[in-house]
Amino acid sequence: MSQARVLLIVGGGIAAYKALELTRLLRAADVAVRPILTAAGAQFVTPLSLAALSQDEVRGDLFALDESKMGHIELSRSADLIVVVPATADLMAKAAHGLADDLASTTLLATDKAVLMAPAMNVRMWGHPATRRNLATLRADGVVFVGPDEGAMACDEFGPGRLASPEAIFDAVMAMLPSHAGPLAGRHVLVTAGPTAEPIDPVRMLTNRSSGKQGFAIAAAVADLGARVTLISGPVALPTPRGVGRVDVETAIQMQAACAAALPADAAVCVAAVSDWRPGAAFKVKLKKGHAGPPVVTLVENPDILAGLAATGPRRPKLVVGFAAETNDLETNARAKLSRKGCDWIIANDVGGGAVMGANENEVLFITREGLERWAKSSKTEIARRIAQKIAQVLT
Repeated sequence: MSQARVLLIVGGGIAAYKALELTRLLRAADVAVRPILTAAGAQFVTPLSLAALSQDEVRGDLFALDESKMGHIELSRSADLIVVVPATADLMAKAAHGLADDLASTTLLATDKAVLMAPAMNVRMWGHPATRRNLATLRADGVVFVGPDEGAMACDEFGPGRLASPEAIFDAVMAMLPSHAGPLAGRHVLVTAGPTAEPIDPVRMLTNRSSGKQGFAIAAAVADLGARVTLISGPVALPTPRGVGRVDVETAIQMQAACAAALPADAAVCVAAVSDWRPGAAFKVKLKKGHAGPPVVTLVENPDILAGLAATGPRRPKLVVGFAAETNDLETNARAKLSRKGCDWIIANDVGGGAVMGANENEVLFITREGLERWAKSSKTEIARRIAQKIAQVLT
């Protein structure tokens, strides 16, 4: 496979420094990076930094190119993918309206390659009707977006508009590179994610706080390494990762059936927080308060999806991975679960106090029958990439 090539446009904004980490990640993955640094971007990062990390010349002046040979056209078509980090409101507006008054905007107008944008701007700028119109126009033109995230900003405001993490942008880049074929090419990986929801009546249900973020990140990471991925998800508010096949379910019984239908698989990664119990029978109408007191709900045990996948048999995946969300005695409980379920690995995290479920970071114990690794707190995207790499080591 020839080396993949990215043309990286660095826009002006405090988040521009994250383009340096993205460049490092891409070069570590043997992706060639050719940088374009806008005049505004140069107020936040230096050409020297970009040149050192990309190992390529940094371009910024449209008229410094050899225009006798239409240099801006050649540059705009020299890569497999154009990536804009950060994609400012100004850059998005220029691209949406076909303006071309500098090297970055001219490149975006002249290219015939795919474009990925990672927006970053003040929350009010992101929500402004003009930006929303430009976003819709660019999406209709085929531009792909990653982020923005919600969080604290340099302007002391909070909300959507924060640049996606370099790891998330890296994953999106790798998924879009047309020639990318990773070590898991030809392998099928089954991933479960999110909560299950067990109905009590037509309105109420038994569920839990799982957001699905870690499971979705793992699905994206193994897809990035070339795997065919079946993601079976409980009810969550997350977009489907690029290149991933998704099956939506609600209950544990539905998830069990979907897992069985997805087999055979080379690996199964059971991240979903499956309800241990469900009401024996759901009430057909909404329960009302009454003088007789609260209704009696009889619970029955749900099927054990992880143990079922790990059971010895011709359809058992070569690798079965479970997750253990614990509030106390993390290592002891996780090791007991590894033995009880019959899986190959357990990835354990402490969810006491609600610090993990729904958050963007995680801190885990990676436990096998041979030993234990303690992984320091990092983004769920980074945790997912480490898990995907270990899966690739087993399956290749």
